[in-house]
Amino acid sequence: MIKLVTDSTSYIPQEYIEKYDISIISLSVILNGKSTRELEIDTESFYNEMQNAQEMPTSSQPAPEEVFKTFERIIQNGDSALGIFLSSDMSGTFSGAHITRDLLLEKYPHAQIELLDSRTNCMQMGYAVIEAAHAASLYKSMDDIIKSAMHVITHSTFLFIPDTLTYLKKGGRIGTAASLLGNLLQIKPILTVQNGMTTIFTKVRTKKKAIDTMVDKFLQDINGADLGGVIVHHINCPEEGALLANNIKEKVHIDVTIQCIGPVIGLHVGPGCVGIAYYTK
Repeated sequence: MIKLVTDSTSYIPQEYIEKYDISIISLSVILNGKSTRELEIDTESFYNEMQNAQEMPTSSQPAPEEVFKTFERIIQNGDSALGIFLSSDMSGTFSGAHITRDLLLEKYPHAQIELLDSRTNCMQMGYAVIEAAHAASLYKSMDDIIKSAMHVITHSTFLFIPDTLTYLKKGGRIGTAASLLGNLLQIKPILTVQNGMTTIFTKVRTKKKAIDTMVDKFLQDINGADLGGVIVHHINCPEEGALLANNIKEKVHIDVTIQCIGPVIGLHVGPGCVGIAYYTK
């Protein structure tokens, strides 16, 4: 059997983790001098504390020991492993996994461990993991499972709208002047992930127009296509997430899952952000 491993920034709903026995390796967040594994953090409490923190929180890649033990457990069970991790341009997680794989292959020379750089994060990556896990449940070959994941990666989109530019400024992603002017004029950038990095899809005035523009882009992309899945992401604003999900349901008449983005990704964008991740088959 081929088992899937990914990291905590995939934010995969628990039902899929349990259904496909997906292993999640946790990144960590450092806030007020304290490091905590993302999987052990209460997101609402974290974001409330972050808003009052004097220093910008930071994140760190998974502990090498956790990565080693996760893959080793799969190998010792007689299975093979495919690890799909967040973009190597955003974190050293993928690079660290390569080091761990080399160590494991020295100890278990006949083990099969493959690694894939998702070039993204959140459920744009999560959908790739889920599709790969589904293929694995059908006992497909490693090559076919990787092809399933790659199809999602190349046929998916992640769009999200920060509520404020303050956290992007704190993280050094935009300048102070741009942040002040943007907040003053209510300029809302719609962000996306391209070539492994966060980039601007477009800029509009007001959050309402940004949400309308994002939904319109989604509808254009799925027009005439077979929708594989869509999920609404939010950062500590479940009410806004629910409104966005209902907006999409009214237009395409499908169930829309809502999932909160955790601290590792959320600290860069800040509370109040909403977005959507989706892919076509």
